[in-house]
Amino acid sequence: MTIIHDPSYTPPPMLHQHGLNRLFAAGADADYRNHTLKYGRFDPASAGTELITLLKQAGLTGRGGAGFETWRKLAATQDARSGRLFGAGPVVIANGAEGEPRSIKDAMLLRHAPHLIIDGILAVAAALKASQIHLFLERASMPGVSAALAQRADAKHIVLTEAAETFISGEASAVINAIENGIALPEDRIRRLSESGLKRRPTLVQNVETCAHIALIARFGAPWFRSIGTSRDPGTRLVTVSGDARETVLEVAGDTPLREILHRCGTEPAATTAVLVGGYHGTWIPADQLELPLSGEGLAPVGGNPGAGVIFVLGRHRCGLQTTAEILEYLAHESAQQCGPCMFGLPAMAGLLTRIAAGSTDPRLVSELRRLSDSVAGRGSCHHPDGTSRLVLSALWAFSADVTQHLSGRCLRAARG
Repeated sequence: MTIIHDPSYTPPPMLHQHGLNRLFAAGADADYRNHTLKYGRFDPASAGTELITLLKQAGLTGRGGAGFETWRKLAATQDARSGRLFGAGPVVIANGAEGEPRSIKDAMLLRHAPHLIIDGILAVAAALKASQIHLFLERASMPGVSAALAQRADAKHIVLTEAAETFISGEASAVINAIENGIALPEDRIRRLSESGLKRRPTLVQNVETCAHIALIARFGAPWFRSIGTSRDPGTRLVTVSGDARETVLEVAGDTPLREILHRCGTEPAATTAVLVGGYHGTWIPADQLELPLSGEGLAPVGGNPGAGVIFVLGRHRCGLQTTAEILEYLAHESAQQCGPCMFGLPAMAGLLTRIAAGSTDPRLVSELRRLSDSVAGRGSCHHPDGTSRLVLSALWAFSADVTQHLSGRCLRAARG
């Protein structure tokens, strides 16, 4: 396998083997010159179909939330393209819409490492022989990325589209709808975007962090990427830590235990009741489970996954039921309002959890909340109800002692305060 990079270039020490500064190695607000000095010369246009094989060997999974194997998404789009004898080529979209309120890692990457993202977009577009390239991002990121595109001759054809700052704006079909129609609303979940996406062309929507990792793998190869992390979760990922912790973005190796991530933020696990992993569509992990690694397989036993790399820390003074009820109210308000589960199910669930958090002693509330959570899952036009259901069920599990106390009219956290 020929790696797509300058063969005379050697990665600098901080990019080699056990370094944990792969994505921001070029420094703050890196321009194209500093980017090239740090990472070496690279011709994304030279990427061929071998890029898919390289990504398969690397084991890269998507960093936007779903965690699909990256090579499979490219292969599906390539297969759809090859099945079309006539017509325009596929569309590649780099998704930088960060609607998740607790995530800032994509915004940080777009600000400090835009050229790494651009390299990845161009490499994918070359591999798929794409006819269009789009970069979908929020308003605050537009000026910096526009300036980065202007610094390079090979990126003039990348089209920037501003993303609405809503929770659902980053969902793949919502991204396509926003670019095509100006409305960031998800469409029918049955539609395969790899076959029929933007203007009914095969379309690949890839998170911007995933694009940055693709650029590094194309430069330095699969063994280099796998030199950090584990065999089941190779490489690094960005995480945003917030809540009852100093808000920060960290680059961590695959399978890093949650406890270690908290330590790196200066947060003591002993002062923590639980952490919400994966953002508002994520899973609550109680403090006695913080040895679990941040990976799909590591979190699977408790129904979790890394999602978009969001970790919200809940301090021991804060009520998990009340916090979850507030999140649920937000999610009910942020829905697309185009299917029954979102229009009726989510507000009803929010109301039930709010009553439990407020100290209602009606024991039927919990069973009704479980029933509603089960009933909305898999029945929405998009995955918004699924993620909301997962959040609720994980809260009932992680805060089961709190539920018991609330149904007796008392709050454990209030008593401690």
